[in-house]
Order: sequence, then structure tokens, then C-alpha cells
Amino acid sequence: MELKVYADRMSQPSRAVIIFCKVNGINFEEIKVDLSKRQQLSAEFKEINPMRQVPTIVDGRFKLFESHAILIYLASAFPGVADHWYPADVTRRAKIHSVLDWHHSNLRRGAATFILNTVLGAALGLPMKPQVAAEAEKILSSSLSKIESIWLKGNGCFLLGGLQPSIADLSLVCEIMQLEVLDEKDRSRVLGPHKKVQQWIEDTRNATKPHFDEAHKILYKAKTKLQVQRTLQANSEREESSIRKALPSKM
Repeated sequence: MELKVYADRMSQPSRAVIIFCKVNGINFEEIKVDLSKRQQLSAEFKEINPMRQVPTIVDGRFKLFESHAILIYLASAFPGVADHWYPADVTRRAKIHSVLDWHHSNLRRGAATFILNTVLGAALGLPMKPQVAAEAEKILSSSLSKIESIWLKGNGCFLLGGLQPSIADLSLVCEIMQLEVLDEKDRSRVLGPHKKVQQWIEDTRNATKPHFDEAHKILYKAKTKLQVQRTLQANSEREESSIRKALPSKM
């Protein structure tokens, strides 16, 4: 029975799982769960994943959620997956687990919260929380600095110091790619100082092309749409300001 992947490509971990499957020739059926329409809250999806999150996989009668667990399972259960993704060597696997555990409580906490409270929240009709965004940006910037000083400090291209990516590289890079939806000024402020991270993103893209860009097309489209919305809003605010200035003031 063909593997089923329940995903929304606007979700960072969903993209990581989709890219991994495609790069490694794992046949699967992609089933979209539209988060913007809250399809993850349906009774049908709750039967598949009681946590009501994506990605989720179904392999025969086996169901699994949490993207890191999914990536580990796919790398272990499907033949033909190259060893560098999830090495047989126990010490290298432990290092991957260490990065993945760190990811959820640091990089993801900063990046996802920052983006939600700067651009995505407004698009979803949620109230903006500038103070929360500011604190999240500090966590995000600190996380990017730690990636450079701890895992990218050597001559290797990827987090384990080698010349080929692991599931940790793919997971973290997909997380950082969410910054694409930011206003270019904000994106440059956050990512600009981190040249090693930028090169690592490019190396991961090249190692997984053409599937990397194909999976991120939805993100690039969202960025364009959000830019248009921001431009229209800015123009509207300028027009309102001009009208107010042109009106005679009441004595």
C-alpha cells in the first residue's frame, strides 16, 4: 500500500517530509490538509492524527505524526535511502537527534512565533503582538548565531560537518525558509548578518534540487501576494493621510 503524506506546503515540516520523499524516490500520495481553512480540525483528520497537526503519514495500518519522527522512520523503513540522511553510526545519529531536539525548543520557537506575529497572523486575521514578535526575533537571531558557532564552524557544508546533508539539515533549513514571506527589510535584518547560514541554505537547496524549489513554490507565491497587500495598504494609508491634510481644520 502506498505511503500517504498529509501535509500543507505552507507548513515548514510538511515541506521537509515531502522533499525527503522525493529526493529518495519514496512513492507517496500527498493529501493536502489546508491549514488556512482549518481542515486539520475536522473529525476525519482527528482519526488520523489526534493532535490535529501536519505533517502526518499513514503507511499501511501505521500512523505517525511529528515531522522529526516521520523523517527518522522514512530514513529507516524505506530501502535505498542514502546513509548520510540518517547514518547507521550511532554517534552520528545521536548528533542528529541532538540538533532536532534543539530545533523545536529554539529555532522553531523563534522563527514560527516571529513570522506569525509579523506577517502570517495579519493574513489569517489574527491580532498582531509586537512585543511577542520582538522577543521571538531575539530567540531567532540567537538561534541563527548558535547554528553558525556550533554546527557550521568547520569546513563542512552541513551540520554534522560533512559534505552531504542529514535529515537535520533539511528540517532546519525548511524552518528558516519561512523567512521568505517577510518584508525584504525585515528578512535582511534577521538573516543578513548570518553569511554561513545563507551558504548552508544554498548548499541544502543544491543537494535536494529540483525538489527543494518545487516544494517551496507555494512560499514564493505567498511572498508575492503579501508584498502586493503591503503595497496596497501603504498606498491607502498615504492617500488617507493626504486627504486629512487637505481638509480645512476646524477652528
